[in-house]
Amino acid sequence: MFVVVSYDVPQTRRRTKIMKLLKNYGRHVQYSVFECDLTSAQLDNLRKQLLKLLHPPTDNVRLYHLSEDDVHRIESLAGRGVARDPILYMC
Repeated sequence: MFVVVSYDVPQTRRRTKIMKLLKNYGRHVQYSVFECDLTSAQLDNLRKQLLKLLHPPTDNVRLYHLSEDDVHRIESLAGRGVARDPILYMC
């Protein structure tokens, strides 16, 4: 499944940890946005690891699930296109 993860984390140390974690699951496409092509097990694992790092009163992390039709409609006006190779880093 294709998931776009965006985050807004005010504390630098925690934000860096989240960014490093997400690099294991997908492609860093914007300052605080990752595109991830994940299996169900990888998505569950990612959620668990994110929940351990987050501070809910101040942090905001969103996972946008895109259907295959939605992924095919993604436009990249500059930069790299969408990566569709499954991420095999963590399971």
